[in-house]
Amino acid sequence: MEVLGIDIGGSGIKGAPVDVTAGKLAQERLRIPTPQPSKPEPVAEVVRQIVDHFAWSGPVGVTFPGVVRDGVVHTAANVHHSWIGVDASDLFGGACVLNDADAAGIAEMTFGEGRDRRGTVLMLTFGTGIGSALFTDGVLVPNTELGHLELRGKDAELRASDKAREDHELSWDKWAGRVEEYLRHVEMLFSPSLIVVGGGVSKKAHKWLPEIHIDTPIVPAALQNEAGIIGAAQMAGSRAG
Repeated sequence: MEVLGIDIGGSGIKGAPVDVTAGKLAQERLRIPTPQPSKPEPVAEVVRQIVDHFAWSGPVGVTFPGVVRDGVVHTAANVHHSWIGVDASDLFGGACVLNDADAAGIAEMTFGEGRDRRGTVLMLTFGTGIGSALFTDGVLVPNTELGHLELRGKDAELRASDKAREDHELSWDKWAGRVEEYLRHVEMLFSPSLIVVGGGVSKKAHKWLPEIHIDTPIVPAALQNEAGIIGAAQMAGSRAG
């Protein structure tokens, strides 16, 4: 079964049809820069462009970088504040809409490093912000948004996201130090049995992950930056029956 997955990020919106049985993209993904300012209608227009590009008429899953409950957006830290209160599912033509990191985590727990893992597994995505997906014995605790934990008096993602690395022109070693400080904080709070790191930096894990020294095993996401697309499609497919 193929389902269209679309992943909305602070800098790019990407989508592709997904083979939800195999957990793989069925076609090459299309990426379009996120409109600036990233208000609902311009973003919805990009989502429509992706749907049209693939001439898609079946179920669609869409991720959103914020808290989403029953398709309605409740927070919008890395996109325009006008998203708050918007029924994104309705805006996207009835698509299944969920938090972006939750989607990535669902895919990684089904097809990637979290597969068959018991206990507490934490997926963290490092990009424009820091997304999080928390699982206990394979069950998702939705909308955790742990990138907004306070660290040194500010949101942790303002210090340790990949955007912070680029904005402050940090070396990989220097950035890894910030990430380690953040990881030690979440490690203390949740005592996970595994931490999976995703987002764009997962493709470059060899540059920074060896510099991270914490007690919890930590691995790069097997699905890398495609996890959000796959997870969104997976959830839409399951809801479509």
